[in-house]
Amino acid sequence: MGCVTKTSAMHRKKNFFERFANWATNATSSSAAFLTAAAIILIWIVTGPVFHYSDTWQLIINTGTTIVTFLMVFLIQKSQNKDSKAIHLKLNELIASHQGTSNRMVNIEDLTEKELDHLSRFYVRLAKLAENEGDITCTHSIDAAEENNSNKLNSFKQRKSYKNGSNPKSKQNN
Repeated sequence: MGCVTKTSAMHRKKNFFERFANWATNATSSSAAFLTAAAIILIWIVTGPVFHYSDTWQLIINTGTTIVTFLMVFLIQKSQNKDSKAIHLKLNELIASHQGTSNRMVNIEDLTEKELDHLSRFYVRLAKLAENEGDITCTHSIDAAEENNSNKLNSFKQRKSYKNGSNPKSKQNN
């Protein structure tokens, strides 16, 4: 019950801009918003002959679309930042709560581009190791990946079925 109260309090603390941004993001991503925009363009096109395709007629649509585009950039950025932050927090929670994961991955978005590239190369290497295992459900932490792979391969190599499966002569002898 305490969590409900905290959650309700968190929702009430949204400032005017955040509430407006949420409303505007939902409103502008709707089918009605698209149809309204298409209707405005259609009305503008139809009124062209009435205004003799004048500079003022062209300026109206140019100014309107520029203002809307300018404002939408900020709304979209706000929405993307909020979504990105929420996803990062959810991933951090999953990483922190799971026994087998490396907590080094929490908040990696604060690393430099060079550090992220280094991690990316590690995961490419990890993916190549996983390809050798043949088990798509196998997972590793950063610290244990190479050791796990080596242990598994050595274990598989000790199996009679592995030796028979990889040795064409043993198949012929059977």
